[in-house]
Amino acid sequence: MRIDPTIQIIDITHEITAQDVMEAAYVLRSSVQYFPAGTVHLVVVDPGVGTDRKGVAIRSGVHRFVGPDNGVFSLVLDGQPPDELVELDRSQFWRTNSPSRTFHGRDIFAPVAAHLACGRTIRDVGTPIGHLQRLHWALPITDEQGIQGWVQHIDRFGNCITNITRKAFEESRRGRNMKCFVGNGILREVANTWRSVSRSCCSTVQTVWRSL
Repeated sequence: MRIDPTIQIIDITHEITAQDVMEAAYVLRSSVQYFPAGTVHLVVVDPGVGTDRKGVAIRSGVHRFVGPDNGVFSLVLDGQPPDELVELDRSQFWRTNSPSRTFHGRDIFAPVAAHLACGRTIRDVGTPIGHLQRLHWALPITDEQGIQGWVQHIDRFGNCITNITRKAFEESRRGRNMKCFVGNGILREVANTWRSVSRSCCSTVQTVWRSL
């Protein structure tokens, strides 16, 4: 706000589990598509703050991203290379030349994001580098018996979002009746809403199966 008090800020969430880079990537990847071209996405889930991990700014298509180089952006981009990538090594765009060892969100990332929102280019705020740190999403496993996946995210309503896409689910199901084993629970039907779940759908849990 000191850099430009007219900047519009949308706070997606402060409810990411502490230091959970993959949860942050899931939430960001699910949100980016709803923002207009030119949006700057600021990400501060940073278990490596104060270490030698880089701070980066990225342009991918019509969106820009600022945050730590800890794999979060490789997950958001699904492993695709960004159109532009720089290391945030130009302190004139930081809040201070001596940033806190534990608060780069305040001292580096937020100021850089503000400068980008005010019209600076990616290459203004840092030096081009060749690659991002990479993390990989776990992939579901399929065989003749069915498909095995993992929960990627649990929201505050208790919805469990798996890494099984609707397409993969239907291809594995092949029109057969389904059972979904979740811990000690068994889901016996597919439902589109909470209200449409029958009381007898599972043996020990009440839930809604929701494919991505």
